[in-house]
Amino acid sequence: MESTRRAQLSKTVIITSTALLFAFAIAGSLIFAVFGITFSSFMVAGGVLLFIVAIELLTGGGWRFVGSGISEETGIVPLAFPLLAGPGAITAVIISFESTGLVVTLFSISIAIGITYLILKHAERLHRVIGKRGSLIVKRVFAILIAAIAIEYIVDGIRALF
Repeated sequence: MESTRRAQLSKTVIITSTALLFAFAIAGSLIFAVFGITFSSFMVAGGVLLFIVAIELLTGGGWRFVGSGISEETGIVPLAFPLLAGPGAITAVIISFESTGLVVTLFSISIAIGITYLILKHAERLHRVIGKRGSLIVKRVFAILIAAIAIEYIVDGIRALF
């Protein structure tokens, strides 16, 4: 991907994940209540989405649920949600808001998003250091980790439901 397009996509990812986390930090419990969603069912749904992403990464497939290639929506699904602002992060910010307050929660989100932005900004340099083969290895290892996290979300959600 050319650097201009990558910068655009990174901006979309950062803005979207920040907005999602801020929104859920402030109004997450209310959003769940309005729609009648429990944390448990949210974790199962997010886990299923993450598992689909992991399978796509492992098999080298495209992002079937956003069409072919990299589009503006790729910055939203799967990068911003469920990878960066997934069920675990959303649950954590809701709990943080309820236990430590708005300022600490928003500050914590800002730090995490800032670090994520730096990583995305320097992704090309990281790619040059590890090379194409190294990138493929890292991609597959992280796909397995993402799959494991997805299974944990699903199992925890199902356990809490029943």
